[in-house]
Amino acid sequence: MNIYEYANILLNGSSLEDKLLPAQDISFEGSSTSFKVKSVPGRSDKLALSTKQIKFPKISTFHLEDRRGLALHFFANHELLAIEMMAAAILKLSAADTKENQLIQKGLLKTIADEQKHLKLYLNRMKEFKVEFGDYPLNDFFWRQMGDIEDYGAFFSTMALTFEQANLDFAEFYAKVFDEVGDEKSSRIMNIVLEDEISHVAFGRIWSNLWKKDQSLWDYYKTHLPGNLTPARAKGIILNVEARKLAGLDEDFIAQIEGYRDDYTLTNRKSWDKD
Repeated sequence: MNIYEYANILLNGSSLEDKLLPAQDISFEGSSTSFKVKSVPGRSDKLALSTKQIKFPKISTFHLEDRRGLALHFFANHELLAIEMMAAAILKLSAADTKENQLIQKGLLKTIADEQKHLKLYLNRMKEFKVEFGDYPLNDFFWRQMGDIEDYGAFFSTMALTFEQANLDFAEFYAKVFDEVGDEKSSRIMNIVLEDEISHVAFGRIWSNLWKKDQSLWDYYKTHLPGNLTPARAKGIILNVEARKLAGLDEDFIAQIEGYRDDYTLTNRKSWDKD
């Protein structure tokens, strides 16, 4: 199977088995021209993306198993969306240099394998809370950004340097929240996710640094971020500076992220912490 056939299964397949298909004996030959990135990824009716909004559970309710299950349901959808968006990137985008393109694709396959691992961890833990994937509406916000992504610069700015960077904060924060209510198993999952996210952010940082030329990473990032996203989305309830340093983000970039404010304020996210 070539990488485009594999990406097509991940993106347009409808079952969880399709989404979790491991990359085995993948070749980097062939072309993506026979495959389409549709307006929505393929999903069964139970897993279909929805515009319905449900609130993330307040941490004051995390002593309840069903609330922890709902939180993991949110996280599982983010992992599935990441798999689908990376598959879409393989089908939709191409670096000008053939060798560069193949290196990016190999990196994406490794990242997809991590996201599949995370998704399985979440799904298994959710079952222990008697929550099935699709029991709640599945938000489409991440996926909607793919329509504005036309090159790998924009993709890495969106995925690695925004969504995955923010998860450095969320994973650390919720690992502690789960631990505080005695849920060591869920806390361990969040720490696994955090460790992997550091490498994912680093992956996007490496390519962005290669392409930025004489720009700062911050300026390159802002230039390539799609218009409906802002750097406020690149951080969470707390700021995990150490994880950002481990991902190789420079001090200026981290300071710019920490100080960034707009209409999408951190205050909104901190409200999740309230009773």
